[in-house]
Amino acid sequence: MMRRVFVLSICLGLSFGSLPAMAIEEPAFKPVLREGDFELRDYAPYLVAETRVAADFDDAGSIAFGRLFRYISGRNEGSQKISMTAPVRQAPADGGGQLIAFVVPSSFTRSSVPQPTDPQVAIREEPARRLAVLRYSGRWTEARFREQEQRLLGWITSKSLKATGPTIYARYNAPFVPWPLRRNEVLIPVAESAASR
Repeated sequence: MMRRVFVLSICLGLSFGSLPAMAIEEPAFKPVLREGDFELRDYAPYLVAETRVAADFDDAGSIAFGRLFRYISGRNEGSQKISMTAPVRQAPADGGGQLIAFVVPSSFTRSSVPQPTDPQVAIREEPARRLAVLRYSGRWTEARFREQEQRLLGWITSKSLKATGPTIYARYNAPFVPWPLRRNEVLIPVAESAASR
């Protein structure tokens, strides 16, 4: 079961005018440790709809959004509409480019989730894992994310942990939300370092 939080619609790039707050589903996790804006979380497995974009960091989200939004709007086997979730995730792709993903609602399983008809969109399962997380507000520029990534890497080192995978950048709000009110996160998979065992 995923957590439900109250946030503005995160339908990026769409003009809805003024919308009331609504319940948006997020991946389920168990908090392990919290220190200010830093947190360790144990995530349960969940599905994502993901697309790879051959673009730089700042342009990738705009390009990917159309593909993913068409998928949840019914461009899938069965023409089924799928609820929007949070966050929109971005991570570097092996070999270059960016991977952009929407989280699949928890009501779907690997066998029941509608399959994309666009070959550029794929369904993938994120495994259960521990993530170090830094939450902050602000703009969605690469420079801003990289700054927060360095802060999180420093915190990871201070806790005798080691990064075990690429950094994930998470956006929880629509572009029309003023940047001081936006919820952003940097997430890095971690494990205990050999020195801490």
